[in-house]
Amino acid sequence: MAKVSEISESQLDHMNPGKLLLTALFCFFFLFGFTAKAQRTLETLDQSLRYSRYSRLGLKIIPIQTRTNSFKLLMQVEKIEQNPSFDAFNFSYTLLDSYDQEITEDKIILLSENDLSMDTERHWVFEKEVILPEDVDTQIALLSVLDTRQGDEYLYHIDLKGSYVYDQPRLGAFYANGVAFDQTYINQSQSLLFDSFDGPSIHSFFYPIDFSIPYPPMETRPANVPKELEVIDKGDFVENIPRSLDEEGYYFFQTDTSELGGLMIKTTHEAFPKVKDWEEMVDIVTYISTRKEHEELLEAEDKKKALDEYWIGMTRNPDTAKEVIREYFRQIEFANILFTDFKEGWKTDRGMVYIVMGPPNEVNFFEDREVWTYGGDSQASKIKFTFARIKNVLTPHYYTLNRSRAYQPIWFKNISEWRNGRMAF
Repeated sequence: MAKVSEISESQLDHMNPGKLLLTALFCFFFLFGFTAKAQRTLETLDQSLRYSRYSRLGLKIIPIQTRTNSFKLLMQVEKIEQNPSFDAFNFSYTLLDSYDQEITEDKIILLSENDLSMDTERHWVFEKEVILPEDVDTQIALLSVLDTRQGDEYLYHIDLKGSYVYDQPRLGAFYANGVAFDQTYINQSQSLLFDSFDGPSIHSFFYPIDFSIPYPPMETRPANVPKELEVIDKGDFVENIPRSLDEEGYYFFQTDTSELGGLMIKTTHEAFPKVKDWEEMVDIVTYISTRKEHEELLEAEDKKKALDEYWIGMTRNPDTAKEVIREYFRQIEFANILFTDFKEGWKTDRGMVYIVMGPPNEVNFFEDREVWTYGGDSQASKIKFTFARIKNVLTPHYYTLNRSRAYQPIWFKNISEWRNGRMAF
């Protein structure tokens, strides 16, 4: 097998020389900057487009461990823009030994149309096998897609090995059309296909837990943690036969129950990522409500009537109320899409900050944290939210907010903006 940092001769033969040169130039200038001073590392890359409400693409890397140090990388690009042209983008990926390793030109692996394993109505899919050196403790895969029309750079990374990652799953979940399942949630009673590298039998566990709403950023007391966690052993099932996920909670799939690695999938109500009913709407408005307002909503017998009165009373203007409702629940929907893990996205710390503060202006990833930056032209005027990475057997992307009382002024300011209909995302 060729080194992962090389392009095969057959790939070069199939690529148009002009297209190859253009792709290389774009990758060089946009990935590495125009001067030697601006070294590019995973830590310095701004990944805010990953959370933008106006992204044209959605990127995902789905790793499936095939052997001890071998992985199949399913690199999927969701076509959010209607009928995009493949030629409008430049695609590449790289493997890194650390978050602060410089991304050099020789590490970039260009991807052409000939590298596509699937091209569906909604996805471009690249599939690559990589073999890691036995002595590496950390290895990160980074997918980059450059929109050559606007110069927007879409990025997505995932740790294949690292101190915050247990074993990667040795199985994958797939839609009926063969595209890998690229979400962390699925509406209950929908079905997926599972494919394993360890044989025909896959084991599943189900957790029916419902999580509480997180404390605000300035609340420094410890969060509520369930004292008991109910686990239902769902037994074995055979791969490549559609499996319906009928109960609302989350499932954990393994090919070997003696190992820690597995695949977690959250199952949600049929309306998710949108709001299901008036009861759920009452829970969700807690982020911009006073305690008294929320208690009155919880106690109301007619939730719809109480919510109508709540919105009008808060904004004092029916037209403003409609705009606030539309924008607030659009934020809820984005938070659910972006941040759902074993919790609904709106109940996570990142989802909470995203809903109230809006999409961050800058996003930087480090091995042990994710940092969001908002506003201001100078460092002194910027507001940063730091989410600490927590090692979790269910997901390698579990983050909790480092809370501080210093967030109180900006938090209340943004809630006031919401309540007066002046939010602008």
